[in-house]
Amino acid sequence: MMEPAYLTSTRASYDTVASSYASLVRPMYDNKPFDRAMLAAFAELVDGPVADLGCGTGIVTGYLAGLGVRVSGVDLSPGMVAVARRDHPELEFSVGSMNSLDLADSSVGGVVAWYSIIHTPVELLPEIFAEFRRVLVPGGHLMVAFKAGDEIRHLAQGYGHDIELDVYWLEPDLVAKLAHDAGFTEVARLVRIADADEKGPQGYFLARVPDVDES
Repeated sequence: MMEPAYLTSTRASYDTVASSYASLVRPMYDNKPFDRAMLAAFAELVDGPVADLGCGTGIVTGYLAGLGVRVSGVDLSPGMVAVARRDHPELEFSVGSMNSLDLADSSVGGVVAWYSIIHTPVELLPEIFAEFRRVLVPGGHLMVAFKAGDEIRHLAQGYGHDIELDVYWLEPDLVAKLAHDAGFTEVARLVRIADADEKGPQGYFLARVPDVDES
């Protein structure tokens, strides 16, 4: 079966920028208190192993590990995974796709998708959220970070390289509906204005899988 074109271009783009990305983005949490707050809330609530899906160079993976979370990372780009393994040798990283995760049903207590759904065409997001739901245990938590808006922006340059990426900006209500339709219950959401290095508002959405006795 032929791979969707957006996956091919996403992988190639992030393979290209992997080393530059790691050096440019690494300090980001020094000046992003709301990002830290949402990750800290997730870390406090989650119980069991966590999968950081679309982990990139492992920045969020490493941050959560520092909060005491038992976390591993998965990314589409072998280049990004190689940098993650270099920068965080104590953690486990693997190459994989959110479209078809190499994780058993109900095998993790938490899923993080930190800006990793933003390159997926909106019409395909229901199957991504269904995968999130499939791998989570009852009572498990999902944390999603995304670009808050309603448009598609094409990137031909990024991190000092030529790339080909579409970035889908998503309304918070749409993210909430995707989660609800996949069987999640909303816990919290946050939208903050753009920082100086960002092009628009940023969104964060926290949800959980109902416990068996809540279903």
